[in-house]
Amino acid sequence: MIGRIHSFETFGTVDGPGVRFVVFVQGCPMRCLYCHNPDTWDPTLGKEITPDEILAEYEKSKMFYADGGLTVTGGEPLLQVDFLLELFEKAKAKGIHTCIDTSGITYKESNVAHIAKLDKLMEYTDLVMLDIKHIDPAEHLKLTAQPNTGILAFAKYLEKKKIPIWIRHVVVPEITDNPLYLDQLGQFLGTLTNLKALDVLPYHDMGIVKYEQLGMEYPLKGVPAMSKEDAIKAKRVILNAIVKKRNEIANQ
Repeated sequence: MIGRIHSFETFGTVDGPGVRFVVFVQGCPMRCLYCHNPDTWDPTLGKEITPDEILAEYEKSKMFYADGGLTVTGGEPLLQVDFLLELFEKAKAKGIHTCIDTSGITYKESNVAHIAKLDKLMEYTDLVMLDIKHIDPAEHLKLTAQPNTGILAFAKYLEKKKIPIWIRHVVVPEITDNPLYLDQLGQFLGTLTNLKALDVLPYHDMGIVKYEQLGMEYPLKGVPAMSKEDAIKAKRVILNAIVKKRNEIANQ
């Protein structure tokens, strides 16, 4: 099986537990306004590589990954589900902790063949880091050019499969930094029994340079970066909503 890869990171510390070998795949259907890797969008670009070649790269520094493992991010990893399945099956045979960092955008309950592959992939997956861009359907469409119904359904699918998930959510001034949306997100997350962690990330505009290099207009030019302090406040709103929802469920 051949995959298309954008790049590697050999010392990832924010892509799952411990120090990790991170594979950035090529190709993504999302068009997030704050995306800082637009060079990963085109699925026809990137370097062709096999799972064995990736694992050979992993082995070169495996002593650093004793408490970490392998994370595949993007782009969108689940666009290359066959490649990912072979990679993770071989990784688990070597005792490697496996993590997928995904938007969940490929999930469609009506796609029986794709879900069958996901079912098999989950047998070799230790953790899913799920990016929820926006909880409101209409606002999500404006932010990413894609609906969020399948993404939220994917979260429930992972719960059913008992796959631990870490949620990532970027707080953007004037877009997601809204108490109503933050509360709604927390209410949804409060229904998930497999939620293990929540990362609330402050929006930054460091991607502007890359857009300029690619000759592209940066969509959020003029939107100020968010401070870490404001991101912490936003996270508190989400956490309070999670607790509230869990209490409601427990009292039913």
